[in-house]
Amino acid sequence: MLKPGAISGFPEWLPAQRLKELEVLDTIRRVYELHGYASLETAAVERVEVLQTKGVEGKEIYALERLAAESGADKRELALHFDLTVPLARYVAQNYPQLSFPYKRYQIQKVWRGERPAQGRFREFYQADIDVISEDTLALHFDAEMAAIIAEIFQRLGIQVRIRINNRKVLLGFYRALGLEGEQVVSALREVDKLEKVGPEVVARTLGEQGLSPKQVERCLALAQVRGMDGCRDVTCGLNEAQLQEGLAELEFVAAQLAHLGQTLEVDLGIVRGLDYYTGSIYEAVLPDYPALGSVCSGGRYENLASEFIKRKLPGVGISIGVSRLLSYLFSKGGWNPTRSSPTEVLVVLPGEEHRGAANEIARQLRAANVPAEVFHEPSKLDKQIRYADRKEIPHVIFPYLWPAQVEVKALATGHQVTLGLQDWLTGREKVPA
Repeated sequence: MLKPGAISGFPEWLPAQRLKELEVLDTIRRVYELHGYASLETAAVERVEVLQTKGVEGKEIYALERLAAESGADKRELALHFDLTVPLARYVAQNYPQLSFPYKRYQIQKVWRGERPAQGRFREFYQADIDVISEDTLALHFDAEMAAIIAEIFQRLGIQVRIRINNRKVLLGFYRALGLEGEQVVSALREVDKLEKVGPEVVARTLGEQGLSPKQVERCLALAQVRGMDGCRDVTCGLNEAQLQEGLAELEFVAAQLAHLGQTLEVDLGIVRGLDYYTGSIYEAVLPDYPALGSVCSGGRYENLASEFIKRKLPGVGISIGVSRLLSYLFSKGGWNPTRSSPTEVLVVLPGEEHRGAANEIARQLRAANVPAEVFHEPSKLDKQIRYADRKEIPHVIFPYLWPAQVEVKALATGHQVTLGLQDWLTGREKVPA
């Protein structure tokens, strides 16, 4: 007999956790749609050559060798997508004549990545992406919209979030103003990106080994520790590099557009992210109540989404929520401890077979009113049926004895019981604020 066991890195939730996951996914989807973004779902499978346009290493890709073998093709021709940005780029290029720009899309799908599993790090996981793509130019207010949407989602989920923003042009222009050039800029930024993990002493030593002078190291570290627009102006005072000034103006505009977020928003010049593709605004979202979790959301602006596929300049800006990472951590740390294991809101009890017709009709009318309902699966003692509802945290129980004139409804949380017509109960239920 085989011993049952899940595969490492492929999360499986218990029923109550899965309900919470669906609640989170529905909340994200609803907020995206409230802001005018249309749903997109692309195939789980892409050509390996398409996936590698983002520079991903082959070992991170789950190739579909059996499918390739059956088609007689090279065994590494096809693979599961490892993110949702590459499929978006391919899709936009492929369907360019049929799309209206700016093209606003959201995409909530599983992705697969061949990496070592750890806390909050999976091989299969949900991402919830949002992007807006334009032709030739993209209005800067969309950069602010990304952060505002994320703030709204977490507010609806009841989670305190801090959204940190920066601008890649500020970083590149500042480093060039210090005298760094080309690959030296990128290498230095990669080291500064490790500041929170290894500390300033380690980063300073590594930057010195890369050839930066003590003064350059000092100013790089000073920039990375700036918080707020006032600090940005102070640390860059006297540096007139064109790209730096352009980035500061963009960052100031986005921050002003998001002033209504208050302390939810933080200008943070220590954010680096996406050295290979982001060109302007960059984002990172963290949970102040769970600092060890790290980033749960990230994104930024890019100059040309689909340059590998089409000879059109298609700038865009996007952001992604790591849904599985968020859920896993909050489940494990007690931030969320869901216990309701069923979507059922009403259990219609079945005292005996003679009541089955009434019970079924009550359940049918409840469902017609969009109230999830089930009839207990067999005639049995009432205390057994009540325990069933209680274990699954079904809020209400209906007794069919007086049907069709009336029903008896019991709220399990309070023990309160009323006798009234079913439609009267439904009408009163609708008047209760959500």
